[in-house]
Amino acid sequence: MSTNLASSIPIIEAPKEKLSLKEKISYGFGDFGNGFMFDLGQLYLLKFLTDVAGIHAAAAGMIFLVSKLFAAVADPIVGSSIDYRKNIGKRGKFRPYLVFGSLALAFITVLLFISPDFSYTGKLVYAYGIYMIWGVAYSFTNIPYGSLAAAMTQDAEDRTSLATFRQIGSLGALLITSIVVMPLVVQFENPSVGFPVTMGIMCVIGIISFYICFRNTKERNVCTAPPTEKLSFKSIFKTFVQNKPLLTLVLMTIFSISAYNIKSALLIYFAQYNLGSVTLVASMSFIIIGSSFLGVIMMPKLVARFGKKNTAMLGFAICIVADLINFCIPTNIYSFTILSAIAFIGISIPNGITWAFVSDIIDYGEWVSGERKEATTYSLFNFSRKLAQSLAGFISGIGLSLIGYIPNVAQSAGTLLGIKGLLTLYPAVTLTFALIIIGTLYKLTDEKHAEIILDLKSRHV
Repeated sequence: MSTNLASSIPIIEAPKEKLSLKEKISYGFGDFGNGFMFDLGQLYLLKFLTDVAGIHAAAAGMIFLVSKLFAAVADPIVGSSIDYRKNIGKRGKFRPYLVFGSLALAFITVLLFISPDFSYTGKLVYAYGIYMIWGVAYSFTNIPYGSLAAAMTQDAEDRTSLATFRQIGSLGALLITSIVVMPLVVQFENPSVGFPVTMGIMCVIGIISFYICFRNTKERNVCTAPPTEKLSFKSIFKTFVQNKPLLTLVLMTIFSISAYNIKSALLIYFAQYNLGSVTLVASMSFIIIGSSFLGVIMMPKLVARFGKKNTAMLGFAICIVADLINFCIPTNIYSFTILSAIAFIGISIPNGITWAFVSDIIDYGEWVSGERKEATTYSLFNFSRKLAQSLAGFISGIGLSLIGYIPNVAQSAGTLLGIKGLLTLYPAVTLTFALIIIGTLYKLTDEKHAEIILDLKSRHV
């Protein structure tokens, strides 16, 4: 690849400065807030649809598949609309979306957990419609948030720190929502009331967290003009195919996030039926998700020693081995929880590093094309996450249907084994594919990225 391409992008670059701890923590609050709305749709919506709204498991799976695919297709359009926005104000290119987007997302999240007194067909139509709208609202919050990291700094060490704090925020939200949501819901005699009230409380925390991120972060590498190329599906597709590291990350993410989400969605079923009590999900989640903080805390030192790519592969390997053992041994709450905790420690590492990968890939896209499209690039990556989430929801619903799951009754031995397989064996297989993909196809090493940054800086002089 030639590196003498002149870049004509108007960019304001602040003098190089290290990010403060306060700014890193504040950035992490963004994904903390994200989790108090997004995680609710991943953790509890399938359970709400099947057990409260009365929608069949297979039909609920189709809701996830179709709605998430719709949102995935909408992502590049949302990202491009942000990149091509004119008249960027003093609050920056991305930060204003954190405030206004989170307000809309919170409102729609509550609507997501309302089951109107409609016919069965009416409930299906409502679920499809509101989940599609929810996905688009999430894009208008998550895409600018994810793009913000690349605008905050180009320092490799600081980017790893931002990825670490983002993952801490994400895991913190996942931990809290996993522990408190169901105990709060069961305080209400009618779950049709308990779910939306509880979700409303969670969403208030999410809005406050996004505001903290907005208030205390700063955009330093700011594109002051929209791309010169006319916005079209062709321009979006061109951004995608020109960026080979992005293509690799998208492919890896389809497998890794589908594994992560199916683990999160089916734990509540495993606790209720395989272990005998739905309330066990709170204590199990506390241990499993709480332990995954160890992986995130170790991530910066592992990256410093082995590099981002090798550290991600190590995390995948840890999760694969733990899940395979968990599937093969007899079900026991103690061994299951310990092995699940080890698996979450493993998967938290590549999930955290992914955010640093994305920032590097944004720089790579500018290097090869001469145009900096943070939001478009991030939205194309986010497309893979939405696709993976749709697959996880679809496989969860279809899988439950195929193994003979019937809500709120004792399950057969075959169904119990099926739930365990979906929770452990499926992630082990898909993460094996993710490991192979990142290991063989991802060529944007830390050393190569450092060379790219030096070249980009020389172009902007």
